[in-house]
Amino acid sequence: MKEIGSFIGLDLEGTHEYYNNELDMARLNSARSGIYHACGLYGYHTVYLPYYLCPSVNKYLTDHGIKTIKYHINAHFEPIDVKQEDNSAFVIVNYFGILSHSKMKAIAGKFRNVIVDNSAAFYAQPVEDCYSVYSPRKFFGVPDGCYVIGQYASKGMDAYAQDRSAGTSSFLFATIEQGTNLTYSERMKNEERIDKSGPLRMSALTQCLLKNVNYPRIAAKRKENFKYAHFHFSKINQLDPLQSFDDTCVPMVYPLLIEKEDLDKKLREKKVYVGRLWTSVLQQVDPDTFEARMSKYMVPLPIDQRYGRSEINCMHQYVMDVLT
Repeated sequence: MKEIGSFIGLDLEGTHEYYNNELDMARLNSARSGIYHACGLYGYHTVYLPYYLCPSVNKYLTDHGIKTIKYHINAHFEPIDVKQEDNSAFVIVNYFGILSHSKMKAIAGKFRNVIVDNSAAFYAQPVEDCYSVYSPRKFFGVPDGCYVIGQYASKGMDAYAQDRSAGTSSFLFATIEQGTNLTYSERMKNEERIDKSGPLRMSALTQCLLKNVNYPRIAAKRKENFKYAHFHFSKINQLDPLQSFDDTCVPMVYPLLIEKEDLDKKLREKKVYVGRLWTSVLQQVDPDTFEARMSKYMVPLPIDQRYGRSEINCMHQYVMDVLT
């Protein structure tokens, strides 16, 4: 029986998620769970992953009985030197959300049983005849969550229990009053909970929150900030983030590649909380590879909906101070 009476909780009245095709969509607790689920939908226990990827994905899949095979990418974020085995799935990544739909479609067309990792590209259109995986946590203030989009993606969801995230979600509320630095340790407790979890259905809290997001406003702000950041950094950025960029792209971050090893440290000293992505890759690849260069030198600058031109101006000044 439904409860009646007592105190009033959060009054969130939104009714529409960005993705809501119930038949061809699965809601899970994390992107790594989404990739695992997509492997199951294909019916394969072997999957190709790029070296340049969060190491938690590889660990999660191997811990859950999936064999992983690594491949390299070039400076255009395309797989190279790889021949796909039969009876396998193949993960391609929309890095930083800066690869267009046509670019991802072209890459996907070279492989079979493709899983598109759109963790950094929430707004990217799903690629046809593939399973596309999305991570709303990287774009919005939610404690968990993942969407898998593709034909009959909801198949098998009954096998998963539902996540419960309320117990480790207080950091989202505390951040409003205290900021992200003071609540970082609480946020990490939530990350640790997800790390220890197997595949679960998206929590009811996250689904409720995702029904109350202003998706058009956030997409527009991210695109505006990205373009403004590129206006400032294009002359010093050794990576061209516009090489495959078009109006379909809503970036997660602005990837700044400068061969200055302590740049991230210097920015943190100025309270710009950034860090290198996936530095463990340096132990897995040769030092002259594109992946090694990105892992060693690329700094992902925040350009999300919390910020505007003044913050980007500050970041630009801080970077120039380090370089001069």
